[in-house]
Amino acid sequence: MASQDWMTKDFYAVLGVSKDADSAQIKKAYRTLAKKYHPDRNPDDAVAAEKFKEVGEAYAVLSDPKERQQYDAIRSMAGGGARFTSGAGGASAGGFEDILSSMFGAQGGNVRFETGGAGQPDLDDLLRMFGGAPSPTRSGGRPGSFGFGGFGSRPSPTKGPDVLTSATLSLRDAVAGTTVELTADGRTMTVRIPAGVRTGKKIRLRGKGRPGPGGGENGDMVVTITVERHPVYSIDPTDSANLRMDLPVTLSEAALGATVEVPLLEGGTSKVRIKPGTSSGTVLRLRGKGVVTERRTGDLLVTVQVAVPKKLSRAARKALEAFDEAMGDTDPRATLMEEASR
Repeated sequence: MASQDWMTKDFYAVLGVSKDADSAQIKKAYRTLAKKYHPDRNPDDAVAAEKFKEVGEAYAVLSDPKERQQYDAIRSMAGGGARFTSGAGGASAGGFEDILSSMFGAQGGNVRFETGGAGQPDLDDLLRMFGGAPSPTRSGGRPGSFGFGGFGSRPSPTKGPDVLTSATLSLRDAVAGTTVELTADGRTMTVRIPAGVRTGKKIRLRGKGRPGPGGGENGDMVVTITVERHPVYSIDPTDSANLRMDLPVTLSEAALGATVEVPLLEGGTSKVRIKPGTSSGTVLRLRGKGVVTERRTGDLLVTVQVAVPKKLSRAARKALEAFDEAMGDTDPRATLMEEASR
């Protein structure tokens, strides 16, 4: 962005922060507004798209200490702070000699410069007076990036801001890996999602973010993954190579033991052995039946859940009563109170 644009744009107002805001406050304001006006949230909304662009421009300048210093200096001279006042000759740009004298030790009476159409001094002409040469703009308009750290010098290259976006996948796509088309920062691109991602996983695409100030390298695109719920399977939150599922069993299967078939995500079934006396919550492991990643193949973790019937026939009720009577004085909570008091 050219220095002439900096005269008319109040980046602090765009982000809604004060002029003495620190970098953390600026970043927080940018993230809030970028999320609010993001194209993914506001499809086909030209006003939101323009706001998103303005927020990005403001953050690109204010997040870079050197560019922010230059911007503040230009705004101060151009009207954001001290204004050019008329000198003895009555010219609209007069009085700038005083600023030059205080900043550079120049003799005001020996300095002459031209003014722009609005009566403001042409900053690019001032650059040339001190042996500097304005550099080309990065976003169109007339030349003249105002390097205040040394007239006419470009700011030091810094990495551009990251672009934040998200992708929602089915569980099968998350397990197998897939390719998705994402729209972020006004661009649409195809992104490869590796196998074995889970909700909350962030994928960083190097160099796919916004251009860096001063010719610096591009920022990155950061994609946050959300995996949709599946009626049977889920991805282990501690190890994304493992799958989890609940396996309902009857009371008699849990008490007496049984061999039960378990459905597999890729199709087919596998048998598991339920030992006699198995309780709800017991986890059985089917090795090699989880997610196949580039590094390894995970397991399927099967959690046994004893299914308690909601309705009982008269015969079933009598059978349970007879079973309870046959168990005698067995109390599953015999040591609960003692253990709770430890």
